[in-house]
Amino acid sequence: MLIGILSDSHGRHLAVRKAVALFDSLDAQYIIHCGDVGGGEVFDELLGHPFTFVWGNMDHADDGGVACLRSVGVKLPGEPPVLLELDGKTIAVFHGHEPGLTRAMRQLEVDYILHGHTHVARDERRGRTRIINPGALHRANPKTVATLDTQTDVLTFHEIKSA
Repeated sequence: MLIGILSDSHGRHLAVRKAVALFDSLDAQYIIHCGDVGGGEVFDELLGHPFTFVWGNMDHADDGGVACLRSVGVKLPGEPPVLLELDGKTIAVFHGHEPGLTRAMRQLEVDYILHGHTHVARDERRGRTRIINPGALHRANPKTVATLDTQTDVLTFHEIKSA
């Protein structure tokens, strides 16, 4: 399964549109947003695709995101990590500002930990767990997203040109 991973869009919906178009062109089957979504327009770009997200430290209930999601029946995430099982792989999704992230990187028994927050791409292994940050679509140079093939464990970073 190919998963598209993005983070820190901070409302830059045109950049998210480009990222989603890239994921579509690569036949990604699922999208994960690691937080700091930035509002309803970003969710509009994700709707119609299977996706999961976490709230970031800059996301607020009054920014239009909650109303947008509730209006179309999308389930809101609980406290991080959001735990997923996709294609037989276990995935923990954080934003990256949570106090428990460092401990989770040492203790969680999952295949992948995904996070954002730093606006810096990351690919690191700790034991059986691969820790991935796709980079950011705002205040990053270059602006990046990532794809992860869960069958082959191949991670690819993709630059998204400014929208």
